[in-house]
This record gives sequence, C-alpha cells and structure tokens, in this order.
Amino acid sequence: MNAVASIRARAGAIRERASAWWLSRTDQERKFLTVGGAVVLVSLVYALLLAPAIEGRDSLRRSLPALRQQAAQLQTLAAEAQTLAANPAPQVPPMSSEALNASMAQRGLKAGSVTMTGEYAKVQFNGVSFANLVAWLDAQRRENRVQVQDASFTALAAVGQVDASLTLRQASAQAQ
Repeated sequence: MNAVASIRARAGAIRERASAWWLSRTDQERKFLTVGGAVVLVSLVYALLLAPAIEGRDSLRRSLPALRQQAAQLQTLAAEAQTLAANPAPQVPPMSSEALNASMAQRGLKAGSVTMTGEYAKVQFNGVSFANLVAWLDAQRRENRVQVQDASFTALAAVGQVDASLTLRQASAQAQ
C-alpha cells in the first residue's frame, strides 16, 4: 500500500505543477495552446488511424477487379479439372511389334530387329538418323505411353547417323 500512496502523491504533485503552469498563462496563450493541442491531436488521429485505413481501402478497391478475374480463372480451371477427372484416360493399344514397325515406317525408320518379351520390346537400329529416332521416341511417349527403359547409342562416321539399341516399355494408365 505504501507504493500506491507514493504514486498518488507524485501524481498529485505533477497535477499541481501543471495547474500552476496553466494558470500562469494569459487567456490568449491558453486559447493558442488549446487550439494547437486540438490540431496536434486531430493530426495524430488522422495519421495513425484514418490515413492507413483509407489507403488500404483504396488499394483493395484498385486490386479488386484483378482479384475477381483471377477468381473467375480459378473457377474455370477447377471446372475444367472436374470434367477431365470425370472422363477416364483414353486407352492406348498394347505395344506390339507390328505397331512399332508401322510407327517406324511412318517416320522413315527401319529397325534391324524388334523383339517382344512380355511387356518389353528390344529394338535394334543400324545407321539411322538420330533426329528421326528421337522424334519417333517422343511420338511414342506422347501417343502410346511408351517409355525408354534402356538406350545405347553409337555414333557413326556420317554426321547425325547412329546405331542404337533400345529397350522400351509401355506405361500403364495408373502410372501416368
């Protein structure tokens, strides 16, 4: 209780000094100080409370159209994802030596040998264009889900020509 009493005594002393200081001012000085204090108080309230709120509201108002557009795009993408998820992935025909030979013929490739072993195909190329071979492999990957499990390339003296030995495997729909 002693600490509370000393704090009250100090507050009373400060109050008395402030009152004496205020009463020693003339009426005109008191008016100037009152108006100045009010201006400072209003300025602080505006600077600390109102201005940030107004600026935040304006920035939100400016960004609202872009946010609405993004929300519309997200809704469109979500609807598209739902329709794609509802449709099963198209089934690709199983990999066979006939299908591989036909697709190679379309690309102008001729395999030395095509050997099917279960779900794997071993394909040997002799003297083929590397660019055509890579284009064919890319088409097989996209169209038939055929993956290269093992590849061995040997460059030939002719520019862009290679001997290649490939092991291919068709990926299942679940692996995609």
